[in-house]
Amino acid sequence: MRLREGAVLRILVAGGAGYIGSHTCKALARAGYTPVVVDDLTTGNEWAVRWGALVRGNIGDRDLMVRVLRTEKIDAVIHFAASAYVGESMAQPQNYFRNNVVNSLSLLDSMLEADVKNLVFSSTCATYGDPQHLPLEESHPQCPTNPYGESKLFIEKAMRWYGEAYGLRWVALRYFNAAGADVETEIGESHDPEPHIIPLVMQAARGERPEVQIFGTDYATPDGTAIRDYIHVEDLAQAHILAIQHLANGAESGAFNLGTGRGYSVREIIAAVEKHSGKKVPSRDKARRPGDPRLLVAGAERAHQILGWKPVHDLDSIISTAWAWEGRKLKHSPSIPKGEEQ
Repeated sequence: MRLREGAVLRILVAGGAGYIGSHTCKALARAGYTPVVVDDLTTGNEWAVRWGALVRGNIGDRDLMVRVLRTEKIDAVIHFAASAYVGESMAQPQNYFRNNVVNSLSLLDSMLEADVKNLVFSSTCATYGDPQHLPLEESHPQCPTNPYGESKLFIEKAMRWYGEAYGLRWVALRYFNAAGADVETEIGESHDPEPHIIPLVMQAARGERPEVQIFGTDYATPDGTAIRDYIHVEDLAQAHILAIQHLANGAESGAFNLGTGRGYSVREIIAAVEKHSGKKVPSRDKARRPGDPRLLVAGAERAHQILGWKPVHDLDSIISTAWAWEGRKLKHSPSIPKGEEQ
């Protein structure tokens, strides 16, 4: 795949009805690309597919995927379709390996059959496991501490060998913690149950749930709670466009971290929401969850140097856009989830 002057590339977005996928579809459309979403809507939201066609189905359905890739004249694939919760993966590893590994391998085979050789893969910092040093750079050993990270690492390795054997060209984007919402509040985070700390804190601040639960207060961190690198979802979306351009221009396959290089603890996030909202956030301390590292902070210089990517949103932007989205979400979803996972 090479960019042609005046060409509009057609991008299949697997999992494009999800949180990051829907924001990426909006960014693709604004950049002149044509997204085509394939999503079985198990966790995605049909209302979030607003910038391209929706094909309802699972990426593990090889006949469907080959047909869509061919009939839609797809130039490249962005692969978001996966189960993505650390705690759930510890309890249900069978489901995670079936969905994240078996179905992803089927997608790779469908791409080969349809002669589509360019893939941007939604990976994760969970492939690194417990940090041996910080910040985490792409050269850090990959030793996952949970089945979620293990499943993503397997596909990273598979893409490399598919590249060697079949000419697949790929970019793996290792996210740190996606957060925030579309600045125009057209789309945002909406899970059932909600697993992520920032919307949970905001829902507690709004009185939509009784409290936010803090899993682990005895970590070796300044305030005892886990520290994560939060990256705005619009910055993530922009990275996918740059990755598509990277492949379209014939550059080498490879993996890139996406993060800010600055970590915030759970208690710091709660304090930031309280400051922005002017509301007290009720909370309750709980034991650590298995598989959760104490600290994850990105070293993302490689993405800056090679892809030309650099995040433009800070924590204040993350909190303000997420707060605005939480205020509008009932318009899209009639019920607020009451799950307890952080």
